[in-house]
Amino acid sequence: MSIVKLSGVKKLFGGKALTKPEQKILAQEVMLMTLARATASDTNIKDVEVDKVKEVLLEYTGKKFTNANVRVAANSKLYEAAPLERYLNKCSRKLTTTARLETIRALETVIHADGRVSDHEVAFFNRVASALELTASQLVGLSAD
Repeated sequence: MSIVKLSGVKKLFGGKALTKPEQKILAQEVMLMTLARATASDTNIKDVEVDKVKEVLLEYTGKKFTNANVRVAANSKLYEAAPLERYLNKCSRKLTTTARLETIRALETVIHADGRVSDHEVAFFNRVASALELTASQLVGLSAD
């Protein structure tokens, strides 16, 4: 199953339960959606950002993506029905904390890809962290002994 089709996200929004393997695919789809949208968060999609998305996705998912895959995911018609944050919020309930943290760490890497961080990218990061229901302590790796 290709995660580019975002079928796990669509199935979840269709009200169907997910199996463990489908939850793993969902985590990969959430990462793809998030990173792809990050390339457009400052309204200027740069090739260096798309290349970084492909590199990070390969690292985390073991799957190769083309520039076209990333650009299509960034501008999917899916977002016409609801904003990314709504999808992430619903999906976050089906993801492990580890999967949610991997997505936010991957996002941080992509945001730094072009050597600068815009106000739009900071706002996007904060909206994603909130939608994924991550706490400040989780974001910085702080936990009680």
